[in-house]
Amino acid sequence: MQYSDKVMDHFLNPRNVGQIEDASGIGEVGNAKCGDIMKIFLDIEDDIIKDVKFQTFGCGSAIASSSMATEMVKGKTIHEALDITNKAVAEALDGLPPVKMHCSVLAEQAIKAALIDYAEKNNIHIPELDGVVIDDDHHHDIEED
Repeated sequence: MQYSDKVMDHFLNPRNVGQIEDASGIGEVGNAKCGDIMKIFLDIEDDIIKDVKFQTFGCGSAIASSSMATEMVKGKTIHEALDITNKAVAEALDGLPPVKMHCSVLAEQAIKAALIDYAEKNNIHIPELDGVVIDDDHHHDIEED
């Protein structure tokens, strides 16, 4: 399987690894059965994601996707963060092999799960999250067009 230089860089030198004590929002997706678990921690002040950390148990593509996704949301507003899709994460990594696209889906879902957690903790309504379903039982054959 061929990986881009960016995937290798974010796998070997992941950015924003760790956790945030008293995080504004925490999102965990994936499951131990498939082997990929991604947890995103957000520190949000005045609608801006001031800091973000991740902990990922999974393959190199999952770690690289987590790292890139955290870089993409840091400093963004909540609404800008909601615009980040799995395709955008994969493109920022200069592509992922089709069988690894589920890793970018996990990254998108982890961000949304953390924002849902933030909204629930603060009794805030974020219209863009209405109807969002976080699929904890994702499948490895997910391919986005």
